[in-house]
Amino acid sequence: MHPLPAPIAKWFAARGWSPHPHQLEMLARSGDPAQLLIAPTGGGKTLAGFLPSLAELGDAPAKGLHTLYISPLKALASDIKRNLHAPVEEMQLPIRIDDRTGDTTATRKKAQRADPPHILLTTPESLALLISYPDAAHIFAGLQRVIVDEIHALAESKRGDQLMLALSRLQVLAPGLRRVGLSATVDDPGAIATFLARHPDPCPILMADPGPPPQIAMLDTQEAPPWSGGGAAYAIPAILEQVKAHRTTLIFHNTRAQAEIFFHNLWLANDDALPIGIHHGSLDRAQREKVEAAMVRGELRAIVCTGSLDLGLDWGDVDLVVQVGAPKNVKRLVQRIGRANHRYNAPSKALLVPANRFEVVECRAALEAARENDLDGDPRGPGPLDVLCQHILIVACNGPFTSDQLFSEILTAGPYAALTRPDFDACLDFVATGGYAFRAYDRWQRLIARDETWQLRDPRAAARIRMNIGTIQDADLLKVRLRGRGPALGEVEEAFAASLTSGDTFLMGGKIVRYEGLREMTVEVSHDKGRAPKVAVFSGTKFSTSTQLSQRILRMFAQDDWPDLPVHTRDWLHLQRRVSRLPSPDRLLVESFPHDGREHICIYGFAGRNAQQTLGILLTKRMEDTGLAPLGFVATDYATLIWGLDPVFDAAPLFDITALRDGLDGWLAGNAVMKRTFRGVATIAGLIERNLPGQRKTGRQATFSSDILYDTLLKYDPDHVLMAITRIEAMRGLVDFARIEKLAARVQDHTDTLRLDRVTPLAAPLFLEIGKVPVKGAAEERLLREETERLMQAAGLARGTDKQ
Repeated sequence: MHPLPAPIAKWFAARGWSPHPHQLEMLARSGDPAQLLIAPTGGGKTLAGFLPSLAELGDAPAKGLHTLYISPLKALASDIKRNLHAPVEEMQLPIRIDDRTGDTTATRKKAQRADPPHILLTTPESLALLISYPDAAHIFAGLQRVIVDEIHALAESKRGDQLMLALSRLQVLAPGLRRVGLSATVDDPGAIATFLARHPDPCPILMADPGPPPQIAMLDTQEAPPWSGGGAAYAIPAILEQVKAHRTTLIFHNTRAQAEIFFHNLWLANDDALPIGIHHGSLDRAQREKVEAAMVRGELRAIVCTGSLDLGLDWGDVDLVVQVGAPKNVKRLVQRIGRANHRYNAPSKALLVPANRFEVVECRAALEAARENDLDGDPRGPGPLDVLCQHILIVACNGPFTSDQLFSEILTAGPYAALTRPDFDACLDFVATGGYAFRAYDRWQRLIARDETWQLRDPRAAARIRMNIGTIQDADLLKVRLRGRGPALGEVEEAFAASLTSGDTFLMGGKIVRYEGLREMTVEVSHDKGRAPKVAVFSGTKFSTSTQLSQRILRMFAQDDWPDLPVHTRDWLHLQRRVSRLPSPDRLLVESFPHDGREHICIYGFAGRNAQQTLGILLTKRMEDTGLAPLGFVATDYATLIWGLDPVFDAAPLFDITALRDGLDGWLAGNAVMKRTFRGVATIAGLIERNLPGQRKTGRQATFSSDILYDTLLKYDPDHVLMAITRIEAMRGLVDFARIEKLAARVQDHTDTLRLDRVTPLAAPLFLEIGKVPVKGAAEERLLREETERLMQAAGLARGTDKQ
């Protein structure tokens, strides 16, 4: 085993601590070009990542940047800086540590570039900005190690792809660079290792002792969950009792709007005036920091929160995590559970609270998966090309390059190891000229080739490119501020603000505020306690149930009985089995029944909300084509309910996957989903600039621009590289057709259509769902014609009467 350097060994001994085996192992392997450490929350994995750096820097560090730490959160970088400073000072090591994020002052950033610290903590976006400067070679000349924390979170988004491209550039600037990835929850360690390492370098995976299993249970409530909805208001009395019984409780929600509603209702029921806060990404930074500081001081008994507290910050003495609503993803649940008892060898404690009856089943499936550490996740696709376009612009800001050199460099980034030369050339051509349809416009003529070397056509363009670096799409948000010179409260979506009229009320930070007006792109409000609030439409991720969790639920349905489920849910499933049947993993169940004067079919695809929504669109189109007169549909994570005028006795012909794909191609071309997806792609790739000197485009302005550009490309250059990227993105994201194809492969031709005489127990909750989508087609015309005939008949004006 590698011995600890004296100052570090002395520091451990002074505290009566011993380094964990995985920390020593990381030190012993510090010469490897890449390492991935998977250790439980509270297992000292961050220190394990930094130990080799502290050992190498020692008590006489050379001048310059030695270690770069990358975090997905600014707050996490700041937290780690604070936590690292203390031991370094106590070891009396003369190591300079600093952080650099969007919150760092311009003066400090300038000083960091001139005289870099030994250890710099930053985010993927700030790193991308750093490598765009002409002095990047000076800043990173002595760089030895890069630590990527919470790498699983970065690998799930384009931020991770951008980071890996940045590392490929760093590897050129600092050839001896070694990479370390840290995570507590990885479903496929091999894939993450490939993602992290310089291709084709090896990346050993070190699995630390996972520690004791978490204590997870369902919350017992006197009242049964409702049949639909996501607020879990029924559980508030029971949750309050849990808050009273623990020191600090984190109450997680899946959306910011749900967190706001829950916090409002919790506060109304909080007769003991327990100190409770709320924390989510749409609240103003000052508000969030106030809650965080109170949490660290141990002044709060509970915090209602969202994913903003998911990752590894050490926020005080949390001893209970409550997850309200089905977690939709086991990995996310495990991450959240790890916030409780943030200490090694201390079990985390968590309670799951289903928000509705179906979520009782889903929570039970997630609970069992978490106990078995059966994490979910979908395979990563290749690196997205819009991110590559932005990276080419960043490299051009740094200085001239040759296409061959840059292509070779990009192939060393894990997500882009299989990039083809034609795809690279298409991206380079777009960045240089805008592509065929935009060649005539100066603004998109950004690169010029001289002697086979590419460079910016106008060096002044670098400033505007740097202003738009990043892959996070946080558009369409407006600040909310108390009227006059009151403090900022947070942000709401621009479309929601546009729907408000003076006097309307909504929730913000758990308080009811009254809309007063829009002033200089800021929503001005006043306090209002008197009326029921509207709910703000916050931005943020809306989760679909993962494939693995859906499969686990289907396997549960195959059981003869469910002794672990509450009686109300158990009886519900037994009733469904008696009057119809329960869905199964290898067959597609379609129920057909009349209800309330309409014919219905319910398709239990268990493909996630986005895919079930797409299925609703495609099936109603096929029903329209075959004369089945659909009127509308609604979708959830597990089923799609379609209603219309005619009964369906055999649904199998509707599910021909080739026909569905053909229908998708026609539907996508002119659809709002494509335009919405294109806007994100075009912004990341650099076709649309949201930030301009002295101003920022509003969401409406950006949408207007992107819609015109999309229509232009659709008409004149449909094979443009951004159109190809858009189609791929739409299929993966909002459309999620891949899960429909998986569904088709899973059930093959085994579609069972059951004709029943009434609505079934499992289908009934779908009638209560919001978000019903009407279908405009032949059914409406037929209804109008029939109603006209009835009316004319009643008035004595029927056709027979006309003839007399």
